[in-house]
Amino acid sequence: MDLTTWVIAFAAAGLAVLILLAVILLQRLGALARRLGGGSDIGARLEAIGAQNERLEREFRAELARSRAESAQNAHSARGELVQTLNGFTQLLQNQVATIAQVQNERLSTLTQSNEQRLDAVRATLEQRLEVLRSDNAQKLEQMRATVDEKLHATLEQRLGESFKQVSERLEQVHKGLGEMQSLAAGVGDLKKVLTNVKTRGTWGEVQLENLLEQILTAAQYDKNVVTRPGSGERVEFAIRLPGRDPDGGPCWLPIDAKFPLADYQQLVEAQERGEAGAVELHARALERRIKDQAADIHSKYVAPPHTTDFALLYLPVEGLYAEVLRRPGLADALQRDFRVTIAGPTTLAAMLNSLQMGFRTLAIEQRSSEVRKLLGAVKTEFGRFGEILAATRRKLEQASSSIGDAEARTRAIARQLRDVEALPAIEAERLLATEPRLVYDADAGAPAGGDDAEPPASRDGAS
Repeated sequence: MDLTTWVIAFAAAGLAVLILLAVILLQRLGALARRLGGGSDIGARLEAIGAQNERLEREFRAELARSRAESAQNAHSARGELVQTLNGFTQLLQNQVATIAQVQNERLSTLTQSNEQRLDAVRATLEQRLEVLRSDNAQKLEQMRATVDEKLHATLEQRLGESFKQVSERLEQVHKGLGEMQSLAAGVGDLKKVLTNVKTRGTWGEVQLENLLEQILTAAQYDKNVVTRPGSGERVEFAIRLPGRDPDGGPCWLPIDAKFPLADYQQLVEAQERGEAGAVELHARALERRIKDQAADIHSKYVAPPHTTDFALLYLPVEGLYAEVLRRPGLADALQRDFRVTIAGPTTLAAMLNSLQMGFRTLAIEQRSSEVRKLLGAVKTEFGRFGEILAATRRKLEQASSSIGDAEARTRAIARQLRDVEALPAIEAERLLATEPRLVYDADAGAPAGGDDAEPPASRDGAS
């Protein structure tokens, strides 16, 4: 809206106000005349007032016409000045734009020339440095080649020296090994001479049997040189103490005697190596007779039920001998049936002793069944307490889970509130977090608790 329109609007508004005032004045004068009854003086006054109002109305209309003319003239003048001002501003703006474009073109040209000069300088410097680097690399490669050749030669000489040294040491070790093998052969010969003695062979079998008993059983579960037959002076080498009791109140023994018929077994092995079937059968029968004689001797000397078990064990200290005895058809059954003697090798005797040990443990468990029952009662009581503790733990875990759920809900609410906040770069964020005091969020109060004057952190860009 221009200035002329504003002036006309103000003039119209003023005219309307004056007409309204004149109408109100006339209405009040008419009402006053009617109230006074229409006297002559009042009529004259009213006529004078009416004439004055007509004069005022004529003057007001003349003034209004004059105001309209002045307003139109002022509006025309203002419109001309505004057009001139706009034309001047447009010309000035065009001149400034042309000047700025010229300056920018000059600066761009200058910058282009400067960049070309700098690129030429950088290219020259780069070529120079590349040439220097190439020469340095060539020198270093030559030095490395010389160093590698020198170290390779030294390493080769060192490795050859070490190899010759190792070969010499190995030859010396082989020489020592040959000497030890000769000593071992002499020892084997001495052992063979020792084993040819019957008493020595028996002692070796007893020592091996004692080692097995010591490894598997406790000292209270077996004994040595035991008189198993009452009234007899014969003593068995080893006897296992069983839980049963004889009529006299003593323990029930399981006799174990070690036998080693080496001569018969060695002759049988030599005949098998020669492949002589007749000699093999002859020596096998001799070994079978020797085993039966030893079983009969064990039965007559050591088996006396109920002081002992109704059978005894014949221990053969060599697995090969035990396998050869088992290979003879019906020999093991005959020994058990006729002499109540069971043969056992090192592995078989170890298995039997393990079985007996398990039986001893079972018996001990049965004897302590009352203690076990009491222990189970105590365990049951403690298990009830454990159930209570487990229920309390479950309640605590449920409380912790509920707290975690609340924390997750609050975290999502905070994330929604911070959705419009602009994120800072990682480096700036780390710097701010390292320098600014950190706030500790109080989960119960729902507000940050960083101190007495702690306030909620404001967003970086002023938005919430």
